[in-house]
Amino acid sequence: MSAPHTDQANSLHADAVRVLSTWQPPTPEQATLRQTYLDHLAARPDGMWRACRPAHLTAGMVVVDPTAEHVLLVLHGRIHRWVQPGGHCEEGDVSLAATATREAVEETGVADLRVSELPLRLSRHGAPCLAETHLDVQYLGVAPHDATPVVSAESADVRWFGVHELPRDIASGVADSVAAARRAVSALA
Repeated sequence: MSAPHTDQANSLHADAVRVLSTWQPPTPEQATLRQTYLDHLAARPDGMWRACRPAHLTAGMVVVDPTAEHVLLVLHGRIHRWVQPGGHCEEGDVSLAATATREAVEETGVADLRVSELPLRLSRHGAPCLAETHLDVQYLGVAPHDATPVVSAESADVRWFGVHELPRDIASGVADSVAAARRAVSALA
């Protein structure tokens, strides 16, 4: 999909700049990534869209149960690794949080997620699309206690894992995202 040429596309770009500018990174490494993302957006009006090369922003969600003892992961259909749900911004998305929420619901079938207002963390990683790099903005999602996931057409599988029993074939960085989600849920309690 090419970059939409609408006020909505400009609004999504502005939301990303606003969110990243106001978010307080928890570590120096996350602060460096935040600046990389902001520099990318300053240089690229199309930086939110799949067509932007060599990198573009994506949005994901680390979905945990209310106790943060289990995390919901999807087995990615292309890279054959367990990842948190997430993906590309699409026309119609009004914010990064909305993109992350849409992707989480589409990929897991779990609705009624309580979603953090600000990012949980940032993750720069290789992209399984035509771009080289995804600049992923990850949010925290807390699922209802009895949430039952459903496999989507994009994934080979979706399931709950104990946070201390993550699968071996997990993508790089996912364990760090799970740990950040646990800390965030603990801080809310």
